[in-house]
Amino acid sequence: MATVRPFKALRPSAEHAKQVSSVPYDVVRDAEVRAFVADNPNSFLRVTRAEGDFAEASEPPGDDVFARAKQNLDRLTAEGFYSTDERRAYYLYQLSKNGHSQTGLVGVCSLDEYEQGLIKKHESVRPDKVEDRTDHLLAVRAQTGLIFLAFRGSEVTADLFKKAVRAPAIYDFVCADDIRHRVWRVEDTAPWTEAFRYVPSLYIADGHHRIESALRARDEMRGENAGHNGNEAYNFVLAGMFPAEDLSILPYNRLVKDLNRLSKDDFFSKIRKNFILVSDTLVKSPEHTGDISMYLGGDWYRMRLNPAKRERLSRIDAIDASILQNYVLRPILGVDDPTTDERISFVGGKRGTSELERMVDAGEAKVAFSLYATSMDDLLSVSDSGETMPPKSTWFEPKLKDGLLVYQL
Repeated sequence: MATVRPFKALRPSAEHAKQVSSVPYDVVRDAEVRAFVADNPNSFLRVTRAEGDFAEASEPPGDDVFARAKQNLDRLTAEGFYSTDERRAYYLYQLSKNGHSQTGLVGVCSLDEYEQGLIKKHESVRPDKVEDRTDHLLAVRAQTGLIFLAFRGSEVTADLFKKAVRAPAIYDFVCADDIRHRVWRVEDTAPWTEAFRYVPSLYIADGHHRIESALRARDEMRGENAGHNGNEAYNFVLAGMFPAEDLSILPYNRLVKDLNRLSKDDFFSKIRKNFILVSDTLVKSPEHTGDISMYLGGDWYRMRLNPAKRERLSRIDAIDASILQNYVLRPILGVDDPTTDERISFVGGKRGTSELERMVDAGEAKVAFSLYATSMDDLLSVSDSGETMPPKSTWFEPKLKDGLLVYQL
């Protein structure tokens, strides 16, 4: 059973929706944030990444950044870009590109059920990122982006989606990446609430840090409320819930800053103890699971775990991100905890292997690894088992926009 409920959204007017909505806060670097904001002063990035308001070398204190985020949201509201709906509603959010569409229900979900494991996770989180988003949420007193959840669809939910999208959308625009974003407001909420009572579990596709931050903010706000009863706004989290069968996953690639004091020859020697390693300049992105492409010293190589080892692995250990972590990153390169080690960084699949080459060639990293995408079946089965994949094992595309629907606490 999944507890979902409608809410009063703080949202932009239809004429401003495309202008103010922004990419998710965590998919752009600082320099990109400043470029976006310079080009569009009303971008919602000024709320989610308010450091873009400050000079590049200023390094403002976190409290100043979060206070600016609150000021910027208040300014957008005062100037008429945003207003709060008078009645609770659900919203449908559809993303379409190249003939593919995915439509999800946007509502708020119970953080109690997240604690109980009914909203299932598949990745660990980075403590510094959770702390950052918790402080941001408490300062702004709003959840500014959606948790991206998946669920196993049914005939009932499919029929509800099919009927609801026949109505006129409140937002309908196409972004520079040719993704069409459409949103509908649904005031007849009871059928949706009832339908999700029969959804046994929700699965976090994207947004582990957001939901963990919402939980920690909930704990702090609950501690300040002697009359807490569980129905407070802070006890819920804003989410878009999409049928799992409609979703696609791209790879989440890795870069490491150094070879852990190893020479190239020594590094290769250690890899060959467990992998078949060949030079392969043609396959920068693996064509099937089991292969990992590596970029080092201007050349590409293909790695494949020895079959005798692979056939003994559990399902989670056979995921390519797990193989890389367990056989290369931890034992050879010394990256014991990728959630905290500053020597490792992650590049979402949309940026492609050219970004890996650029960063290595520029000296920002020593070696890059290109992975095959994790399957949706793997994500669901790992989540059901209560296990966790290595961090940043999945990159979902297309991305939901920040700033179209805001949940005030």
